[in-house]
Amino acid sequence: MSRVGKNPVPVPKGVEVNLTAEQISVKGPLGSLSQRLTEEVRVKREGDELVVEQLHESIRSNAMSGTTRALVANMI
Repeated sequence: MSRVGKNPVPVPKGVEVNLTAEQISVKGPLGSLSQRLTEEVRVKREGDELVVEQLHESIRSNAMSGTTRALVANMI
């Protein structure tokens, strides 16, 4: 798994996160953003953190786990 993809993303208070199989939506005091998720990764909420998991053992899945984690962190 990508080194970046292994790190959880902390969710601050006042930020709402809605997860579906295809999309993540983040709403906070400065506005709202949404991002479509690829089939290679899954985002799970564990307490006050978001964790990105890769679903396949492939180079693309590894790359997308790090990319998705970075996008989610920037959204928050």
